[in-house]
Amino acid sequence: MAGPPKKRQKREETQQEGQLPQKKYFRQRAHANPFSDHALTYPVSPASMDWSQHYPAYASKGNNTAIPDVEEAGATQRVPKMSKKVEVADIGCGFGGLLFALAPKLPDTLLLGMEIRTSVTEYVQTKVKALRTQNAETQPMAYQNVACLRANTMKFLPNFFEKAQLSKIFLCFPDPHFKARKHKARIVSLTLNSEYAYVLRPGGIVYTITDVEDLHNWMVEHLAAHPSFERVPEAEQESDECVAVMRKETEEGKKVTRNNGNKYVALFRRKENPDWP
Repeated sequence: MAGPPKKRQKREETQQEGQLPQKKYFRQRAHANPFSDHALTYPVSPASMDWSQHYPAYASKGNNTAIPDVEEAGATQRVPKMSKKVEVADIGCGFGGLLFALAPKLPDTLLLGMEIRTSVTEYVQTKVKALRTQNAETQPMAYQNVACLRANTMKFLPNFFEKAQLSKIFLCFPDPHFKARKHKARIVSLTLNSEYAYVLRPGGIVYTITDVEDLHNWMVEHLAAHPSFERVPEAEQESDECVAVMRKETEEGKKVTRNNGNKYVALFRRKENPDWP
């Protein structure tokens, strides 16, 4: 007797144009090993990234730019120019709850979710397309500013973003990697903090939230120790509308709320002129 259809087959059979996807067909393990050799596609440099496929409403039609140092069949490759650049990155975006909540609050800002899990990435991409279709007639620009791609940011973050390009980086409920030997896989570390400092503009903010106090202390300790960052005062933190969204709208955040758990938040600002040791 034949077994139950695979999730991909089932969702292809049930998914209709403009219909929101169902999470049950896109479920995957909670975390993925960032050190594994995942089959990933990434640009050789930020200048070679074709953002038009993710934000078509912001692509300048018929206005292309050459990709430096890349040639194909004897001719220089070209990508469409964009009227805006990505400014907000949600690293490990999961099912995109934060992205979809922020999209209408930051309508003139391009938001990008970066997720390493294949099925979860596909869910967010499918939902983006559905929301754009549903709003095409009444609000044609609705959700045109949000996109998601599959990426391992621990390895390839600078491949996507120029120096000082981003204004916000979100690290929401990352894998705590409880065992000491796994701490090297935590999303906050001295090396990774330098990459965040590189892609963030002066005054840009790293937003962190977790329900694991030990991980919260780890992130605070490592970001505070980095010469490029200073902690945002709590009063300023609580007045930031993105913090309220971050607490309420992610899937993990909602789960913590249902379980009456604690949420630990810390924000760090990119300094203008850090004092390097």
